[in-house]
Amino acid sequence: MNSVQKGLVLAGVHLALVLSIGGKLLYDRATLPRVWVRSAPIDPNLPIRGRYVSIGIEASAMVVKNTTTEWTTVTLSVENGQLAAHPAAPGTGQPAWLTTRQGSPVARLQEPVAYFIPEHVPDPSRRAAGEELWVEVTVPKKGPPRPIRLGVKKAGTLTPLDL
Repeated sequence: MNSVQKGLVLAGVHLALVLSIGGKLLYDRATLPRVWVRSAPIDPNLPIRGRYVSIGIEASAMVVKNTTTEWTTVTLSVENGQLAAHPAAPGTGQPAWLTTRQGSPVARLQEPVAYFIPEHVPDPSRRAAGEELWVEVTVPKKGPPRPIRLGVKKAGTLTPLDL
């Protein structure tokens, strides 16, 4: 085999890897549960990654221990149209901060998720008073939620952003 043929084989292998990852993500998006969740923008500090919004994800906590705030690990699922956080077995799950919001227990994931935005779009995380940033996510069995699209909730109405 000459060097041109080896190069074409290597390019084919790389293309197959990229297409398999893209196919898996498309399959997951079509088959995994999806839910809109309240989020909080976090100022990213990694200019090498490109233009993105770093988003903290919140889930309804199913069990909160005696203290009002604490670190723990949780597993995520979609229940009754909401993202729900359940206590995870030791060594598994997502690290989260348990607290309360308006009297209800919530779990905020320790690691924010990145939502990449085009360079011509204004920063969607900068919202006017009375508006909340929400994100639609798919929820895999393992790992963090995967963001699909952003939305704004104002006066109880959730409107997806056209980015």
